[in-house]
This record gives sequence, C-alpha cells and structure tokens, in this order.
Amino acid sequence: MKSTGSTGTNAVDWEERVDMDRLRDARLARLHAQLENSSLGAVLAFDFSNIRYASATHIGTWAMDKLIRFCLVTRKTDPIVWDFGSAAKHHALYNPWLDVTTQEADADPSKPHDGAKRTRLESGARAGISTLRGAFPPDADLAGDLARKIKRELEKFGLANEPLGVDVIELPVLIALQKEGIEVVDGQQVFMEARRIKTGDEIRLLTQAASMVDAAYDELYRFLRPGVRENEAVGLVAKTLYDFGSEYVEGVNAISGERCAPHPHVFSDRIIRPGDPAFFDILHSWNGYRTCYYRTFAVGSASHAQRDAYKKAREYMDRAIALVKPGATTADIVAVWPAAQEFGFADEMAAFALQYGHGVGLSIWEKPIFSRLTSFDHPETLEVGNVFALETYWPSADGWGAARIEEELVVTEDGCEVITKFPAEELLVAGPRYIAVGGPLNLERDAQSHKNTIWGRGEA
Repeated sequence: MKSTGSTGTNAVDWEERVDMDRLRDARLARLHAQLENSSLGAVLAFDFSNIRYASATHIGTWAMDKLIRFCLVTRKTDPIVWDFGSAAKHHALYNPWLDVTTQEADADPSKPHDGAKRTRLESGARAGISTLRGAFPPDADLAGDLARKIKRELEKFGLANEPLGVDVIELPVLIALQKEGIEVVDGQQVFMEARRIKTGDEIRLLTQAASMVDAAYDELYRFLRPGVRENEAVGLVAKTLYDFGSEYVEGVNAISGERCAPHPHVFSDRIIRPGDPAFFDILHSWNGYRTCYYRTFAVGSASHAQRDAYKKAREYMDRAIALVKPGATTADIVAVWPAAQEFGFADEMAAFALQYGHGVGLSIWEKPIFSRLTSFDHPETLEVGNVFALETYWPSADGWGAARIEEELVVTEDGCEVITKFPAEELLVAGPRYIAVGGPLNLERDAQSHKNTIWGRGEA
C-alpha cells in the first residue's frame, strides 16, 4: 500500500486508513528517541504544533498565539498537558493516552513505550495556564505557579538538575523557571528533528490536506474573471476548504496584476483586470497537517512576458524535482536555482523565500530548509519520509507581472512523489473566453491592447 494514497476521510471497517492510535504512538516514540539522544532531561512546549505532536491534544486555533497551554515530556514520562480551563477536564475524559506513565527500572530503554514495563501514575491532563502574554497582573504570579508545576515534575523523576529544553517562552516564565534553579536551554531542535521524518499516517494526512486544495483551486479557476477582487477569491477558497472539513485556513495569499512584483505576501481588495497575472498560496490544516501550495493563473489572456516568466519558474521547479532522492542534499537542490541578483535582488536575504523549500507537517515551515541563504554552508541530507514544499518565482520582463509555482513532495526509496495535483505544467488562462468577429480571441495577448495589432507593433 502506498503511503501517499488518498482514501476517504472517515474510518471504516472494510479498509485501513489513517490509524490515529498508531499515529500518536509513532510521534511520541520519535520525540522520546530524540530526547534520549540529546543532553536534555525534558522538553517543555508552548508552541501548539509541538504540543499536538507530543500529546495529540488540540483546543482550537483561537489560542494558537496566546502561549497559554504547555506540555512537558521527560525522559521518564509520557506527556503532561496543562490546559485552559475545562479543556483539561475534557482531555481527562476523552484522551486516555494522557495517563502519565514512568519506565520501570528493569525496562528496556530501547522500547520507551513497552506497555508491559510501564506503570500508570496519574492523569496527564491538568489545569494550568500561563500569563496570557502579560494580560494577567504580574503580581498574580502565574509565571511562578507555572514554574513550580514544572519543578515538581522534574524533581519527582530525578531530573531537576538536568537541562530543560523549551521551544518558545514568555520572558516572565523564563525568569520564573530560572528562579526555581532550572537550567533552560533551546529545546526546539529536539522537536524539529523528531518531526523531520513523517510516518505513513502523517503522509496520508498531508496528502488528504493537499487534495482539498486541489478542489479549492478547481473552484478558484472557475471563479476567476475580470471584476472580482482578491479578497473575494480568498473568501471562496476559505469556504471551499471549510466545507470539505478543513480545521483551519491559515492563510490565502491572493496576488494579482502589478502587485505580483515584488511579491507582497498578503492579499488586498484589488479588482482583477483583463490580462492580469494572478497567483495564490493556500495554507490550511487537515487534522493538524498543513499545506503550502502556490498556483499561478492568467485572467482572460496571457501576455508573452507572463508566459515566459511562467516557463522560467516551471523550469527551475522541474530541475529541482529531478534531483530529489534519498542522499541528495538541500545544497544540490538550490544549486539549480538562480542567484538573487539574477532576478532583481541585492542578495539572498532580500530574495529569501522566493526560490525556497521547506518541510511541511504540523506547521508549514519545518525541516529540511532549502535556501541559497543557508543551504550551501549548512546542507541537509534528504531521507525517505521527508515531506516538503519547493517553490519558485520569476518576474516577467514587463516589470510588473510574475509567476509563482509550488509543489509538495514526499521522498521515496527511489526518488520522490508529488502530492500537489492541480495542473501546473503550463500556464492556465482562467475567466471568460471572448469572441471577436474573426473567432475566439487569442489567449496570448500583450497587456497593452494596441500591441496586439500590426499597427500598434509598427508592422503595418
């Protein structure tokens, strides 16, 4: 069975689909393995993606920027999650995998989840909150309460003198942990390394998320025409994805016309006009797993400059995909992409994320990273199970248009598989087909209408 296969979204008795128990166990096992290989005694997560990876808990996207929840995983225990109000009680009822266990002295350390050698201690679903990013009065000492909760667990398992890795943290919480005598260090790399390789179940979820964007692009292709606004396109995409069951539409870039170069990375209320280039990036979450998925269209017709820009962006994409296989490096991939100066930027920092690649999983920017800014000096080796997006950009010769393409790939044993399926081999023209007296209007047209006649070109 191919791990990238697309199946239904609901569990059935007649076909194996995503196994959520297996998904939870495999993620936690990978995190424990990375923790064992580190110098840390435990990791403390405030980032929602890391909390979900470790504990398989989720309370909605409204709290993603609050840093209010936290999760502790030690070398000797499964996750403990301190959560917002009644969410903790809900987890205690419906998340039985949060029962905290500790490894017995005679347990096999190579099998941290050997059920026969582990003992239940207490529920890992607990009430506890952080400072609401400073909204609580400092004198209420929520930061100190948090630090004391963490110290209690570290002392219980003999880890109080070991470094504590933290992913992101509020300054009052950092100070409070240090006052308790806890050595706080960077723990993000433990999480990032654990999340680098995706399991078959994760790949299935990523493929399903991409298939929902396939459908959104089909709706968008049929919707685009002169007179619609960028924000209307964003609304259409969001509705389509939520109708399919998307958990979270993280963002929809909608860029058209003269806004294409330079790329502003945000949509507007601009009205799309005949002959406009328009590119979109759709980022959403299905069961936590994200997409980052660009496509470019021409609306009504495509100028020669826009057609040429698209061919260039596609060429750089295809040259990169051809190199993707186990053992290749991120340096190998970025070597076939143009230097910043070749498409109008002073240096790689200024051109960052235009010719780019990044891991995709529970967040949109994971390991490995592909960029001429860092990959030559710090190459990463591709492995089976990597899932990442490659994205290319090229400005058109007219000085205002541009093309943007992005594909998501899974590294397989003999190469890779592309899981983003909406057609992108050639530039698609969306919108109405106009009929002139001589028949259908040519879809390859310069934006300046007079240049489409022999007189305007000075050829008469």
